[in-house]
Amino acid sequence: MTQHTDKTHWDLVIKPKASLFDLHLKDLWQYRDLLAQFVKRDFVAQYKQTIFGPIWNLIQPIMTTIMFLLVFGKIANIPTDGIQPVLFYMSGITIWNYFSVCFTSTSSTFVTNSGIFGKVYFPRLIIPLSVVLSNIVRFGIQFFLLLVMMIWYHFHNYPIHFGLNWLLIPLLVVIMGGIGLGLGIILSSLTTKYRDLSILVGFGVQLLMYATPIVYPLSYLMGKKYRWVIVSNPLTPVTEAFRYALFGTGHFTLSTLGYSILFMVISLLVGILIFSQTERSFMDTV
Repeated sequence: MTQHTDKTHWDLVIKPKASLFDLHLKDLWQYRDLLAQFVKRDFVAQYKQTIFGPIWNLIQPIMTTIMFLLVFGKIANIPTDGIQPVLFYMSGITIWNYFSVCFTSTSSTFVTNSGIFGKVYFPRLIIPLSVVLSNIVRFGIQFFLLLVMMIWYHFHNYPIHFGLNWLLIPLLVVIMGGIGLGLGIILSSLTTKYRDLSILVGFGVQLLMYATPIVYPLSYLMGKKYRWVIVSNPLTPVTEAFRYALFGTGHFTLSTLGYSILFMVISLLVGILIFSQTERSFMDTV
């Protein structure tokens, strides 16, 4: 009697996670092609069956800038720290929009993608990561609009300050995206059990915007008792650094930016750990 040995070789073996820190982050690289497909899907689906398509990325900051000019510039008469008002508001809107869309889109990862998660295996972290990457295109469109306005004002006696400070911009985008991703996946993990938390996202982001120097410079709060609240916001140093990189003015220091980087790292680590633990049982609660 001959014995047959099983020599089957599997390309992928899915095993339960053995420990809290068994995160399988290397799987993200192995599924990089799938990540690229999700990035493409997110961008195309966002503007499918729309009239203006990506042009909405230009309309939104223009209309918001006009509103800020009227309300905060003309009515409230809030100074803009020596920066041309249109450029001041548009720069704040550009960097803020990237954070807000990363945070709000990733905060519903488990709920909106439960159908996909229940049918096929892939690293779940790919979904929120694809959102952050796909919205870099949106940021690029709005940043291009900001550059156009800067060039226009350059020929109207408001010179552009090109310099090494501009090298900070990619780092600032990474920090904003990282904070949005970290906080978003934490909230996404919590909403699998507590659905009413998703209701907080909409107006919570709006409140956070006013706690960030988007419509006012940090110098405007000098001497005010509640200034510490704005300073402790990890998005404040990034916003101020973004304006400093563009216009050469603003309350920017490496120590405050280091605080934002530290917050980003902590929120990402905590978010990935909670997200990884939620993967195990979210299908029972979603």
